[in-house]
Amino acid sequence: MTQDELKTRVGQAALAYVLPGSIVGVGTGSTVNKFIDALGTIAGQIKGAVSSSIASTQRLQALGIEVFDASEIDELAVYIDGADEIDHAGYMIKGGGAALTREKIVAALARQFVCIADASKRVQTLGGFALPVEVIPMAARRIAKQFAAMGGMATLRVKAGGPLVTDNGQHILDVTGLKILQPLAFEAEVNNWPGVVTVGVFAFQKASVCLLAADSGIQTLTFKPAS
Repeated sequence: MTQDELKTRVGQAALAYVLPGSIVGVGTGSTVNKFIDALGTIAGQIKGAVSSSIASTQRLQALGIEVFDASEIDELAVYIDGADEIDHAGYMIKGGGAALTREKIVAALARQFVCIADASKRVQTLGGFALPVEVIPMAARRIAKQFAAMGGMATLRVKAGGPLVTDNGQHILDVTGLKILQPLAFEAEVNNWPGVVTVGVFAFQKASVCLLAADSGIQTLTFKPAS
């Protein structure tokens, strides 16, 4: 089975976590696009969605799903999103699609975070995938030096010959060479660095459930809340 087929399968499986009549939190990325396509088949059964990116919003609206602003919502039953890596405790690295800040905001509204991914995304220790960090541009050079002091190498993400600009008007540093052994402590530390908007470690907004797609089927993992 191809990776695209696995993404389609897990996107469809996530429909089981969508409550009729609810507003659904929707993430960003290629796997989530498959979930959005599946959500379109039951568009008449939900009230709408809260989206973590302009791209997801456009895809949802094209399928006739109303998109609410996160500022209008007090709570969501579920947020469904992918991950670049997920470990044995449900901690994740996210941000490959450059939407990490809005993803954390929407995830924080949800009672349950359902991660959808293929089995290759499961790891023992976070850090094999380059860690995305959204930063205010004037702080990027200094933040890169702080990561270098940790043993990491930060590279500015580029697009079309210049720095990638996020939906929030900021830049992304991708950091390699790290092993993140204590995700909660790491997220708390880096988020306190001046100029960091969001670090792509999702420890405080960790997964409640992960649906992992493999050739053998969908494996459901459940995790204890962050302590």
